[in-house]
Amino acid sequence: MVSIEQLPRELVSEILSRLPAKELLKCKRVSKSWFDIITDPYFVTNYYALYNNQMHCRNQEEHLLVIRRPFISNLKTYISVLSWNVNDPTKDVSSALLNPPNEFNSDHKYWSEIYGPCNGIYFLEGNPNVIMNPSLEQFKTLPESHFTSPQGTYSLTDYSGFGFDPKTKDYKVVVIKDLWLKETDERRIGHWQAELYSLNSNSWRKLDPSLPFPIEIRGSSRVYTYVNNCYHWWGFVNESGRTEDAVLAFDMVNEVFRKIKVPRIRDSKEEAFATLAPFDESSTIGVIVYPVRGNVKQFDVWVMKDYWAEDSWIKRYTFGPIEVIDKFGFIGSNQFIWKDTEEGLVLHEPQSQKTRDLQVYGKFDSLRAAIYKESLVSLQRENEFTRQFDSQKMKHDLHQLIRLIMCLAFFIAFILC
Repeated sequence: MVSIEQLPRELVSEILSRLPAKELLKCKRVSKSWFDIITDPYFVTNYYALYNNQMHCRNQEEHLLVIRRPFISNLKTYISVLSWNVNDPTKDVSSALLNPPNEFNSDHKYWSEIYGPCNGIYFLEGNPNVIMNPSLEQFKTLPESHFTSPQGTYSLTDYSGFGFDPKTKDYKVVVIKDLWLKETDERRIGHWQAELYSLNSNSWRKLDPSLPFPIEIRGSSRVYTYVNNCYHWWGFVNESGRTEDAVLAFDMVNEVFRKIKVPRIRDSKEEAFATLAPFDESSTIGVIVYPVRGNVKQFDVWVMKDYWAEDSWIKRYTFGPIEVIDKFGFIGSNQFIWKDTEEGLVLHEPQSQKTRDLQVYGKFDSLRAAIYKESLVSLQRENEFTRQFDSQKMKHDLHQLIRLIMCLAFFIAFILC
């Protein structure tokens, strides 16, 4: 029988790319050659797209990462992954609970927002701020920033962004803070200060110069709007005595802010909400506009056809009216998620007009959700430990995994022949 070491490297790589990240952690202990394949930067980068695309095409499954944050002080935060079959609405939605390390299993630990996925990595904003890879069950607490506001000022509100710098292979968190005058307790309208966290250095530093003045931020979108290495916030500017909607972008590579003009897509903020979202496989941004009042809503979807051209905004489509008890977010390329009358999450696809009950419930705005993606990206920035490959120490589940992989190898080799 052919041994593991005799399998061609290309075949082994093809087989391993079909396995979940948790199983690949076990495979790293099979042999030194497998360890080298799984930790190879090229394999890690391509695994994200290959595995997630294969799983969607082969199993026709969608996955959602859900955080149920506490609304009472003595409750814990729960993180789970929901899975469901796209083509079979009769099948139940399955849920797998993730177990954070013990240090996070405290009544005083919670997360209020989730940002991601960025190559399968997520930023959780709360107490404490955390970067995590749920596929590998890795959690990293961010150090506290010790920067203070400029003399004579203080900060009340901050907005976060999260992304990746492909040049330095670094994951970054940017935080924008407003400024208030201590002497008069007045806002310095349009003025902000910004700080940046780097995973590579595990430290914070101030950004200078800061934001393009003047601009105001309406809030962080519940939808992770990370496009072309830039994170985005919804805001507005006052020009010629009029309030105009605008988008603020932060470039994770060049570490600069950019103001993006938006056409008049709604009559007023009092009459219509606007939510930023990524479109066209995260190649550009869009805005979803819907009425403030009433439970029966119609949605207008505006998209920037060319991300680098401010005059390329178009109204792509409208859908509705449809009953929406509580607007929640937008996932994927064309799926909306909100709460129903039972305070449960539902998924709606405008093109097919299909709505699905996701069978997860949360009161008092306690739920946050994002697309779930498998990833091999490690949060450990030091050199990985050297492991001794002693076949006598392999566990029973590892032996079963090896047998499964060998069967897959012969099956694929038979097909190729």
